Amino acid sequence: MPPGGSASLSSATAAPAAGNRKRWSRLAADIAQPVGALVGFVVLWELVCRGFGIPAYLAPAPSAIWTDTAKLAGPVAMHTLATTQTVLLGFAASVVISLPLAVLITSSRFIANAIYPLLVLTQSIPKVALAPILVMWLGYGILPKVMVAFLISFFPIVIAAVVGMRSAEKEMIYLVQSMGANELTTFLKIRLPRALPSIFGGLKVGMGQAVVGATVGEFIAAEHGLGYLQLISQVRLDTALLFAAVVVLSLLGVLLFNIVAWVERLALPWNRLRTEMIE
Repeated sequence: MPPGGSASLSSATAAPAAGNRKRWSRLAADIAQPVGALVGFVVLWELVCRGFGIPAYLAPAPSAIWTDTAKLAGPVAMHTLATTQTVLLGFAASVVISLPLAVLITSSRFIANAIYPLLVLTQSIPKVALAPILVMWLGYGILPKVMVAFLISFFPIVIAAVVGMRSAEKEMIYLVQSMGANELTTFLKIRLPRALPSIFGGLKVGMGQAVVGATVGEFIAAEHGLGYLQLISQVRLDTALLFAAVVVLSLLGVLLFNIVAWVERLALPWNRLRTEMIE
């Protein structure tokens, strides 16, 4: 072995190990910091409720919320599954419609000028005002709730996709077109890869909005779901269960958001590596 060969081999094997340790430590910090903040908030909430003697009907302590939730674990789980189904269906419909719509808007100025005012119009109408109309049209099943979730979640996905597709460098587009690439090839090779980070950003926002839309739909007409559980808890003056529904909704939104973020990390490994290099 030449002089210094063993040292070079050791440094070559040590570099990936150091990178892995750094990656795992960053992951541990990313998990520990929000969990620690959440635990601290819950402890502070408990101490304030107990220390100031706040009535349970105004702001129940986290321990009381947990007790009531545990007593009704089966019904709470059933309502959570119903809301999750509505959220996923509304989100899926928004993705299926939003992405092709973004492609049309990007490809044609005429279509963009015709559709953009309609998109803004749909967002200027309060969805709570549309929900009773949707109930009249679609009945009291799951469809009105899915439509409300769709109407709230599709707009950020469309806008993010359009912004991403339009952010491709014109010089790169001219270059591939000068080499004989057609519109489809230009879209698949240039516009779509450039737009993916923006699209996933819109998907993460849209997922959170779908949770809001599903809950709004359940306020209007539902027999299941966490929004329906909140209405029932309000009528019964069960504040602990009312807060429990809010907590479960928040956790559901965080879980679905992180699932989209996980898919983004798998689909765009180069974007994650670039972020790590910047950090």
